[in-house]
Amino acid sequence: MASVPAVLTSEWTKIRTVSSTTWTLACALIVTVAISAALCALTKSQFDDLSPAEKLTFDPTFISFSGMILGQLAMVVFGVLVVGTEYSSGMIRSSLAAVPRRATFLLSKLAVATLLALVVGMATSFLSFFLGQALLGSHRTTIGAPNVLRAVVGAGLYMALIALFSMGVAAMLRSSMLSLGILMPFFFLISQILSAVPGAKNVARYFPDRAGSQIMQVVPDAMNSDPAPYGPWGGLGIMALWVVAAVAGGLLVLRKRDA
Repeated sequence: MASVPAVLTSEWTKIRTVSSTTWTLACALIVTVAISAALCALTKSQFDDLSPAEKLTFDPTFISFSGMILGQLAMVVFGVLVVGTEYSSGMIRSSLAAVPRRATFLLSKLAVATLLALVVGMATSFLSFFLGQALLGSHRTTIGAPNVLRAVVGAGLYMALIALFSMGVAAMLRSSMLSLGILMPFFFLISQILSAVPGAKNVARYFPDRAGSQIMQVVPDAMNSDPAPYGPWGGLGIMALWVVAAVAGGLLVLRKRDA
């Protein structure tokens, strides 16, 4: 019976030796930082053109994470690949033969991948913040301002939770293509569209990405956005519930179905 440290080491070896997962994490960092920096520079040049309501609720911290909408998609791909590759390659049979305790196998894989996603997420959030504030010029804030550090750390947590949620979904669906076919439209299209529809926005605000992104706001109702019925930590808590449900579903499927 494989010990937990041995399983963790094995999963770390799998992740770091697969080039697709490494490049996906690199893309998450580069895309998020680059797009956030570009939008911060654009915001500075067009700040005078903002409406009075947008100026009043301008959030220099939140604008630093503008690239998160695309960067999180790279985290989705990373999470799906970590789990889905086991099934697409047929490695799942060998993995479960080496680690018969299925919960130990899956939780170890998720723990290693989530820790790696958290490290990349934190690096991404701090780089995005400091570069973005430098480009905002006189409209910038500082890391020591009230609630700013919470928002920056929260952005890193958000990226890690997105990856973990995707792993849980991939474990339930047992297919990389199917998982990506559901998650990519959900985060990039469905969630964004429904949040703009008057009758559906009350539901969309409880989606994991919409709720979790509240942790990145320092100014309430930033950029004149619709007020949320929960605070930053409440939103992250809602997102965490989605993650727990996805991971629990993945564990249940792995236990009930053959590899």
